[in-house]
Amino acid sequence: MPIRGLPAHLVNQIAAGEVIERPASVVKELAENSLDAGASRVRIEIDGGGERRIRITDDGGGIPAEEIELALTPHATSKIASLEDLEAVASLGFRGEALASIASVSRLSLGSRPEGAESGMRIECDGGRAGEITPFATPPGTVIEVRDLFFNTPARRKFLKTERTEYNHIDELVKRLALARMDVAFELKHNGKASRNLPGATDDQARLSRVERVCGRDFVDAALSIDTEHSGLRLHGWIARPAFSRSQADMQYFFVNGRLVRDRLVTHAIRQAYSDVLYSGRHPAYVLMLAIDPARVDVNVHPQKTEVRFRDGRLVHDFLFSMLNRALADTRAGAGVGTDGAVQSGADRFAGASQSAGGSHASGLRSSGHQSGLQSAGQGGLGLSVSESISRYAQLAAAAGNRPAGEQHEHDKHIPPLGFAVAQIHGVFVLAQNAHGLVIVDMHAAHERITYERMKLAWNEDRIRAQPLLVPETLSCSTREVSALEQHADDLRRLGFELTAAGPESVLVRAVPALLANADKAGLVRDVLSDLVELGQSRRVEQAVDELLSPAACHGSVRANRQLTIEEMNGLLRDMERTERSDQCNHGRPTWVQLDMGQLDKLFLRGR
Repeated sequence: MPIRGLPAHLVNQIAAGEVIERPASVVKELAENSLDAGASRVRIEIDGGGERRIRITDDGGGIPAEEIELALTPHATSKIASLEDLEAVASLGFRGEALASIASVSRLSLGSRPEGAESGMRIECDGGRAGEITPFATPPGTVIEVRDLFFNTPARRKFLKTERTEYNHIDELVKRLALARMDVAFELKHNGKASRNLPGATDDQARLSRVERVCGRDFVDAALSIDTEHSGLRLHGWIARPAFSRSQADMQYFFVNGRLVRDRLVTHAIRQAYSDVLYSGRHPAYVLMLAIDPARVDVNVHPQKTEVRFRDGRLVHDFLFSMLNRALADTRAGAGVGTDGAVQSGADRFAGASQSAGGSHASGLRSSGHQSGLQSAGQGGLGLSVSESISRYAQLAAAAGNRPAGEQHEHDKHIPPLGFAVAQIHGVFVLAQNAHGLVIVDMHAAHERITYERMKLAWNEDRIRAQPLLVPETLSCSTREVSALEQHADDLRRLGFELTAAGPESVLVRAVPALLANADKAGLVRDVLSDLVELGQSRRVEQAVDELLSPAACHGSVRANRQLTIEEMNGLLRDMERTERSDQCNHGRPTWVQLDMGQLDKLFLRGR
């Protein structure tokens, strides 16, 4: 066949195949245009799951009458004018393909009126063929209606799913847009019925309320608030405590400069931050926004703009991992209980956790003789010996008993967050009273975390020990992996590896970390080199060590049916308060729960 130019309508249909997968794709492109136009309110109306009709109305800047027809032509945009603009693009849409592509596979109507114009103008387009421009009565803003999607491309139309499925995709998209742009009001109607109405959120409480309406109350109750900056990067939003994990990655929202992305580097960093606090196969939940100089990120690497490429991926990866790992490490048991005994809920708890952490590390629990005795309460923390703790508890308990329930007292500020132990139930749970009510502790889960953190700290202090191999091993690798070995030689030595290039595609292993001498050395080295190639760094050694330490910590912890003394129980509570990540065990299960007096009263119908 001879080379020839394709007809314009076929070019647009090919472009539509790249960006218009289903009705939700249309909603995405049009709603993002509304946001780029400065809209403060976006109304989305759909019929038949979006296949029959999609109508989007906004109060944005509008399109001047002389530009209405041009807006429907390929590669016509107001968002970029030069290569420099493209390399630092800050808008959501920018290619100028969306309207032309959508118009080529639907019956489209575009009406718009700029602020200050006497009236609006409208143009209709049927399968890519534009009609006449006519006057259009409308408030300032833009109205776009898309009918009969894929009417002229039946092969595409037959791949659409059921009406309910297509609606669910649009609903999920609206949720993402609502999280990305808290300041904008969103309304969604399906077949004439309102399904979502989210007013604009302009303060912290309103933003948290929007997160609750999108992600649910349970997510907000488990949320840690994040807001941190470093090296020109700012990360803010919410991450869920490990106890609120998911069987699927269905509650993970990550935005880069307001754009929702699914980035492997980002996912890897977040997954690593949660690596030793989640069950295998469980997924973390989060709503996070990363602000970065647009010139440091390339958003033009995917037709649907769902992927990005960072100029300095390693910096971004390290920043995300370190900030989230720190936030999770600060989830000490009792951190959500204020000094006045009030329990902080939801996203407020992170501030309390940061303040009560004190920068200390887990001191662990010590064994003595044939018993696995617990460290006394007098070691660090409150500075009270066990006997003083019990004496002080007796005084505080007596004072508490002589005042009305719920009334705060001067003595309350001396009660530690987890309070003082009063009993043990079936050799499994420790009961304690704090200023707010009843604390229940799973003693094995709590001791497991304390032991685990102590073992990790001990390994970190002696992590560079290498175990030379009696007979060095030669591994076959790719040229990229050998290059990564030479580039990161110092990092590998610090991890306890002694590796040398034995050729363009082979590596000689002379030593490995001593603690992993009995592990799969070949597999570990290959995984480390693969990470270095893809991410510029690797935490495979830490992960492998954690996999060894976690079961060891479990077996070394107090077992069920072990009867503890009051002194041992109080020692456990004090260690929990100063141990990183002690809110949950090594597998993500909670180690303690708080029942306040209101909850206890409700159990017994008190006050009714």
